[in-house]
Amino acid sequence: MISIGLALELKSAGLVWRTTNYDFFAIPDRGFDDRVFVLADMMAYTELVQGWPVVAFHGTAEWALDYILTSEVVWVPTEEQLREILVLQLDRESEPLTLSLRADGYHCSINFRGERLTYSAATAGEAYALALLHVLRSQNVTSGV
Repeated sequence: MISIGLALELKSAGLVWRTTNYDFFAIPDRGFDDRVFVLADMMAYTELVQGWPVVAFHGTAEWALDYILTSEVVWVPTEEQLREILVLQLDRESEPLTLSLRADGYHCSINFRGERLTYSAATAGEAYALALLHVLRSQNVTSGV
């Protein structure tokens, strides 16, 4: 999973979140900075009941937050989601991206506007995110945003 800081950078660069079940998100600047939440149809968690582990279901959250605007949260995309978005962004490029694992980490190489660029990180998701961040920021500069 990418860091919340990197997810915030992607959001600022223009990454659009089209919510779907099982997406991860964070609520920055509300005292939940170290927690990642997941969108789901039903709240489920594990607990001990009479000493036995169970999965318990509740329809409402235990903390008093009825709702929050999606503009106030940050999507934390998965490695797969980042790769899919990056491929879509690079759809006109030949051999748009490769990912390799070396002793020093993951390396995501992309063809972007005639250049071969490589982004390195400890995880594949972070490498994809860094490459996507470059693409999004480049598009913002080109469009004057």
